[in-house]
Amino acid sequence: MFVDTAKVFIQAGKGGDGVISWRHEIYVDKGGPDGGDGGKGGDIIFEATDNLNTLIDFRFKPELKAEPGQNGSKQKKRGRSGEDKIVKVPVGTLVKRGDKVLADMTDHGQQVVIAMGGDGGFGNAHFKSSTRQAPRIAERGEMGDTFEAELELKLLADVGLVGFPNAGKSTFLSVVSNARPEIADYAFTTLTPNLGVADIDSSSLLIADIPGLIEGASEGKGLGDTFLRHVERTAVLLHLVDVYSDDIAAAYQTIRTELSQYSAELAERPEVVALTKCEGLDQDIIDMQVQAVQEVAGKKAKVFAVSSAAHQGIPELLRELVQVVQYTRSITSAIEDPDEDDMPVITLSQAAIADAWAIRYDEDTNTYVVSGDKIEKFARRTNFDGFENINRLRDIMRKLGISHELARRGATGESTIRIGDDTLTLLESESE
Repeated sequence: MFVDTAKVFIQAGKGGDGVISWRHEIYVDKGGPDGGDGGKGGDIIFEATDNLNTLIDFRFKPELKAEPGQNGSKQKKRGRSGEDKIVKVPVGTLVKRGDKVLADMTDHGQQVVIAMGGDGGFGNAHFKSSTRQAPRIAERGEMGDTFEAELELKLLADVGLVGFPNAGKSTFLSVVSNARPEIADYAFTTLTPNLGVADIDSSSLLIADIPGLIEGASEGKGLGDTFLRHVERTAVLLHLVDVYSDDIAAAYQTIRTELSQYSAELAERPEVVALTKCEGLDQDIIDMQVQAVQEVAGKKAKVFAVSSAAHQGIPELLRELVQVVQYTRSITSAIEDPDEDDMPVITLSQAAIADAWAIRYDEDTNTYVVSGDKIEKFARRTNFDGFENINRLRDIMRKLGISHELARRGATGESTIRIGDDTLTLLESESE
């Protein structure tokens, strides 16, 4: 079963907690802190492979979870990191989180970290210093990235076949390649995309056959918008038109209109036109049909007359496709790999972004809400069960200038401060 879209719940592993522990050995007086750090949570990693051509597995396994990191232990032993979860996806898979594209899996063996595991928390041995020799501080491990991802498969091919149903696309693919699509004398025989490799001289072409298009396909009629995505990545479009069409120019123009309405970029893709089923037809009629298409396609368009059943004109058509594909790929490669001197230089300090924070007052809950990457990270790692842990967070807020700004805005020692999902007050208390 061919499935080219799927939604999957992704959860990277939680980091292990740091621990509070003290060294206890005979003849060792006041051995000091020896609590170890927690291990890092496992990542979710997608790997592209040529051995898959459908996303059907994600329909039956809609959840992907990586292993959490283990907690630290005494004797400064760090917890074991969670094992990464490597997920195989077909080459051509697009991974999105909302409107953001997380990965475009275009090469066999390509690996992309889709969700990062949480960092492990520090144990109390990490906080030992000359002025703090017996720290009772340990951090929580961070949660791993958790979200719903959308997967979309777009076939990668050199040539994409487009045309009306029953235009001879499947027959053409079966003749020039090792593909065996279903072929019959009725419309919409092809219900799923097919791939085939066509060999010509010393070159080869990967050809994608999609279900036939009809007028209104770009708006969802027939099977159009469901499968047009599979020709988005092709280097060249091979537009097949039935030579027996009553108005062959209108038939050609209808498909061109649908391509334009679906994607302006797709409509600009290099195109080769082939009139199919020309066996047994008078040359005068063939020439007339070729001329009709040439007038609407433009003088620069290459129009071929072929017969898949009789193998007429097939080698010449394939050679033309090889030339156009190679030229298009070379142009695309030059655009995607500019000279290093032309690359932009980013001068904005990433550290400044991480240190940035903001404060707003929530009148409904009478709470001051503090936001910012760095301070929220510290809050997530703080274990709110111990007052020393909370006081450490207050110290960090003072060093970052957050406490001063809160006081300037009217916050008192008893005011409630919310950072992420946790709350605290500005007033230190031994009774917490």
